Amino acid sequence: MLNKIPKWNLTLFVLIVLEIIIFGMINPRFWNVTILLNSFNDFLAIAIIGFFVTIVVITGGIDISGVSIIGLTSVVTGLLSQVAGLNIWVSILCAILTGGLCGLLNGVLIAYGRVQAMVITLGGMLLYSGIAIVLVGVSNVSTYEGISGFSEGFSQIANGELLGLPNAVIIFIIMFFIAYILLHRTRFGRYVYLTGINQNTAKYAGIDTKRIITAAYVLSGLSAGIAGVILTSYLGSARSDYGAEYLMPILTVVVLGGTFITGGKGGVVGTALASILLGFMQVGLQMAGVATQYIGLATGVLLIVSVAFLGINPDFRFNVKRIITQKQNMGGKRRWEN
Repeated sequence: MLNKIPKWNLTLFVLIVLEIIIFGMINPRFWNVTILLNSFNDFLAIAIIGFFVTIVVITGGIDISGVSIIGLTSVVTGLLSQVAGLNIWVSILCAILTGGLCGLLNGVLIAYGRVQAMVITLGGMLLYSGIAIVLVGVSNVSTYEGISGFSEGFSQIANGELLGLPNAVIIFIIMFFIAYILLHRTRFGRYVYLTGINQNTAKYAGIDTKRIITAAYVLSGLSAGIAGVILTSYLGSARSDYGAEYLMPILTVVVLGGTFITGGKGGVVGTALASILLGFMQVGLQMAGVATQYIGLATGVLLIVSVAFLGINPDFRFNVKRIITQKQNMGGKRRWEN
């Protein structure tokens, strides 16, 4: 059965287990299941966006605008519900759709305008962040304090429990299964992989690659909208700067999860494991008394190591393995001759 599990995913699972053992030995409170489950709120937004950015990266693209869409959707939720007096659930729907529209704009410009994904999503990151700041300014709301006064029902979205499980864990599982089914169990998912492997070949096979790419960015925008709403619920206020520090962690969980930055290969299972690995690492380092700036350093190291390892050409790894095997065999022959 283990043979059916991708080696990289198995490696990530083993690293999570080792992480739990090591950090638990440093601080036994880390072995408290309640603490670990509640820690999902700290990386839930990263995981949600990571699931769908994985789809974007598999198509051969990149989306870094999600960190600004988080702040924009948070502000939209706050303005519509607390300033305009709209029903909170309608406000949430509008905020998520706003994220989807941002993703649609990215996707159309990239797929139909043939502009590089990095350029568009970088511009989008600045644009959506600017819109959020303008909206806050126009509404005469304090940028520092944000928009507060949300109902108890809204705060329970992120902070409540169901059947003894924190809502954050349940949302994590739901979003994971949605992304997993879309990518691994539908025709859309197959087209995503074919587009990432070779876009021209996919076109000749009759696949509307432009529509597939656009759909991938819409899903990424929607996921950022959901993350913005959940983060607002968790922190109890709406602010335009939410998500500003999430760019590197999002890219880390996608790449660390085994998704190739060149496209065509990857999966959300690896992204889910990488999200848990990164989230538990941050909690463990905090419990171990490590300063915040060094936690960011650890995230950067994870990103660089994973990109370096996964980016190595398979032929190069095969040649290195063959050389090592030959040396071992030669060493064995020499010992036998002696």
